Order: sequence, then C-alpha cells, then structure tokens
Amino acid sequence: MKERKILKNKAYLYLTEFFAGMAVMAVELGASRLLAPYFSSSQIVWTIIISTIMIAMALGNIYGGRSADKNPDPDRLYRRLLIAAVWTAAIPVLGKYIILLITGILIVTISSNLLIAAGFLACMVIFVFPCFLLGTVTPSLTKYAVRSLDDSGSTVGRLGAANTVGSIIGTFTPTFITIPTVGTSVTFLIFSGILLALAMIYFISANIGKIRCLVSVILFVVCSVFGHSGHFAFWNNSLAYEGESIYNYLQVQEDKDTVILSTNVLFGIQSISRKDGSLTGMYYDYAMAAPVMAGFVPDEEVSEASDKESGSGDDPVADVNAGAQAVSDAGAQAQSHAGDRAESQAGNSCDILILGNGSGTYAKECANHFPDAKIQGVEIDQKITDLAGRYFDMPDSVKVAAYDGRAYLEADRHTYDVIMVDAYQDISVPFQMSSVEFFSMVKEHLKPNGVMVVNMNMRASGEKSINSYLSDTISAVFPSVYTVDVKGYTNRELFALNEDLDADTLNDRLDRIGDPDLKALLKKVCGNLRQYRRGDLLLTDDKAPVELLSMRAIDQIINDELAYYKKLFREKGIQGVLNEL
Repeated sequence: MKERKILKNKAYLYLTEFFAGMAVMAVELGASRLLAPYFSSSQIVWTIIISTIMIAMALGNIYGGRSADKNPDPDRLYRRLLIAAVWTAAIPVLGKYIILLITGILIVTISSNLLIAAGFLACMVIFVFPCFLLGTVTPSLTKYAVRSLDDSGSTVGRLGAANTVGSIIGTFTPTFITIPTVGTSVTFLIFSGILLALAMIYFISANIGKIRCLVSVILFVVCSVFGHSGHFAFWNNSLAYEGESIYNYLQVQEDKDTVILSTNVLFGIQSISRKDGSLTGMYYDYAMAAPVMAGFVPDEEVSEASDKESGSGDDPVADVNAGAQAVSDAGAQAQSHAGDRAESQAGNSCDILILGNGSGTYAKECANHFPDAKIQGVEIDQKITDLAGRYFDMPDSVKVAAYDGRAYLEADRHTYDVIMVDAYQDISVPFQMSSVEFFSMVKEHLKPNGVMVVNMNMRASGEKSINSYLSDTISAVFPSVYTVDVKGYTNRELFALNEDLDADTLNDRLDRIGDPDLKALLKKVCGNLRQYRRGDLLLTDDKAPVELLSMRAIDQIINDELAYYKKLFREKGIQGVLNEL
C-alpha cells in the first residue's frame, strides 16, 4: 500500500467517511426532488429511489472491499471521489433530459407500469453510479485506517459513526436548508463541490494528479454555469415563477387570460385563475354545487321594489301604493323561501372548510358568489399560500392554516356547511386522507345538512379502481353519495350527504341563482349527478394501497391519450410519430 502522509492523519480519514455519508443522503434527497416534477413524490417513487441507491451502495461495498484487498492504493479511492463529484455536478445539467428521454421511449413501448419502469430506469442511469463510487469509501478507508488488530474494532466503529453522523446531517441539510433556499440544482452542486474539495486536498498534499484535478475543476465549473439555475420545464420560457418549497416543485404560468399553478411537469394543472373572474370550466365550478346542496344559493336573485324614483312623480299616492305592493310581494316571496333561508343561517353565511386549498381557486369562487361566507383553507405548503396571494388574488377574507388536512381536523372543534377535500394530486394520494377513519372525522365536522365534496382527479374505471375504493369507503360513512364527471377533464366530483337530495328543493335553489353562467353550469352538473351504489371495497388507516391503485389509473389515462401515437409508432416507427407531431 502506498504511504501517503495525509492518510496518517485519521481525522482526514474520518472526514472522508463523514462527507461520503453526507453526500449519499444529499443525492438521495436530491433524487426525490429531481424525479418529483415528472413522476410525483409518492411512496412508490421513494421506494424506487431508496432501493436503487441501496443496490448501488451494496455493490460499492463489495467492490471497494475487494479492490482494497487486491490493490490497496489510496489513489484509486480518491480518483473515484473525483469522478463521483463530477458526476453529481452533471446531474442538474443532464438529469432532466435523461428522464424525459427515458420516459419518451417507454411511453410508446410499454402499456403498463409506465411510471414505475421509467422512474426505476432513470434512477439506475442517473444515480446508481455516483452512489456506487461512494459505497466503496467505507471498506477502502477501513483498510487504510486499521493499523493493528488491537484497535480495529474502535477504528471501524469510529468510521461507521462518522458515516452515520454525516448521513444524518446530509438528510436534514437539503430538506430544511439548501433545497428550500437555493433549490435542487444548487444542492447537487454544493455536495459535489464538497467531494471535489476533499479529493483535491488528497492529491495536492501528495503532489500528484494535477491534470486530473484541473480537468475535474473545469468540468465542475461548466456544470455550475449551466446547471445552477436548472428549469425542470426547460422547454417553457413563459413561466412567471419557478421554485421549490419543502414539499413541492412549483411553477406559475401566466398569460393575458389566466394564471396557472402546477406542482409538477408531466401532469396537468393544480390551480387556475381567470383574470376576468369568469368560471374556470374545471372541477372548481362543479364543486360549487356543494353549497347549493347544503341549502345556500349563490348570487341569489331578489325581487326589488320598483318605486319609479326616476319617474314623473305626478301621482305620489300611486307611488306609495306601488311600493306597498312591492313590499307585500317581497314579503310573500321571503315567506315562501323561509325554509331554505333558515338552513343558511340568514342568507348566504356559509361556513366552508377547504382541505387542500392550493392557490385558492375554490376559495375565491366561494368568496365571489357567497360574500358573507366564512372560508377556512388548509394548505400544508406555505409557499403555495404565498403564491396564492401574489399571483392568484386570493381574497384576504380567506384564512389559511399551514397544516396537514387530517391533523387540522384533529385539532379543530368547528362544524361546517361544506367541507371540500382537494388533497389528491396525480398518484400522490395521501393514504391518511383516504381512509374510512378520515371520512368519519370529516362527517363529525359537518353540520346536520352539511355536504362533503371530494375532487377525485383521476377518472379511473373498473371494479377495483382508485375511484371505486374511494367511493365505497365514503359510502361506508355517508348514507347518500353522488358523483359527476367533469366534462373535458379526468376529474370526478363526489358529493356526500347525510340524506338523499330532494329534486324539487334542489331545482328551486338552482332557479334562484343570480349568475346566469353559474346557474346554467350547476343545472347541468346536478342534472348529470349519479347516485352511487356502495360496494364492499374499503380503505383504512391500516390498509390503503392508494399508490398502486393510482398508478393503474395513470397507466389507463396515458394509454387512452397515447393510443393513436402508439399505433402510429408500431406501423411507421419513430419517424412517423415525428412527422405527425
């Protein structure tokens, strides 16, 4: 074994072990953020990331140990650290292109488990090699650090402790400091720079590998220049905002008509706001049927007295008589609707809770059509709430708590007329907000005539689809459940009540809606309602395979959308698809 003076300093060996452990965890957490905009951050994605990195580390341990026994040259270890540093620096530059290339190839060649296959293959290509190299550190350093069998146990123990402490710090630092502050790309560059510096100290102290170090530094600088402000949606140059929070990748797109929030790249819209205040045409509008079902009428038409104040004034007695008649008519109308108005606690003072407030689209619509409504939003991501005020004009009257939806219900003692559950995003369905225990908690927070509306954002079909599980679970809690598909989108809205809807009463409320566009839409929504017949599928806190169920739904949606292009690919190959596009 070559004797390098710096290796006699065990503190340097422990630092190498420390920063190697830190870098592995930073790469793992960075991997989750790099993949999330394309594949979501579900438990399935985390399983893929953890398993591939564990495979890489295991292979690295084996290789590092054998290599140290056969050729205990420390130069080889620190060369591997240089390569790992440069590879990690290249991830923010090339990673997104690799992900899209792999996804593009697989999307036209396989018909099931697309996201699992694409995510796993992307992880193997992007992250396995640097983690494999870092996995060689521990067995190699053990070879260099152990001088005798008398202290081998304590030496190996200290090396393991250094690695573990580094891994702990490498877990907390990206999550709470670097990713929210400077983003995923710079996080990769920071930990790449640490590995690079560690290896360069070794080579400089030994006065060797100058060209190797120079090339590594040049490559690192190039990657820093081109990768420090990487855009996940790199093809979109019209973003008003792109950033990251502790929970999400965030992008805001704005044009002359709309403002759109997305928390990923490959799948749709999370929130939208139209600048002219008109209806969005999406599920938010459909969900406006919930307050109507609960006994409230948006923008209610009121018969006003026509006292002809601007008339001739020639017959004051006639004017008084006309006014008296108008008051009498208004009183008769008010009496005929007394039942409905009692339900709404004197007008439209509706209490609304929104679990998954997002940028406040539904809250804004409720505030516009129910000016007296008390609206409480719950959104776990404070940064999204900040964007809601900055870009989406969410009313100040809407109060938003930065909290998990279920945890909020646990602590809340209020009851509501409407509870909107809008917490499901692509395949990221929080199991704790899809179980019978959760929906039972929602029911406890509803008033007697209250309504829960759930946005199921994937219109999956089949007897054991994610929507069937959710609908059956909700039907086990609520006696009356209705669903309606959102025209032109994959969303399905579910309304849950304590008793069946009365068609005459509902139609009466719809007729009294003041806004003609909203009236026409909600009449179509209510006309297309289908009462759900309960099955025996059930999601519980103990057993809720929502990720796998959602994955099937995504596969179905993708296959439906791409059926034409897949057929074209089989018949005419990639050139045929390119020509069509």
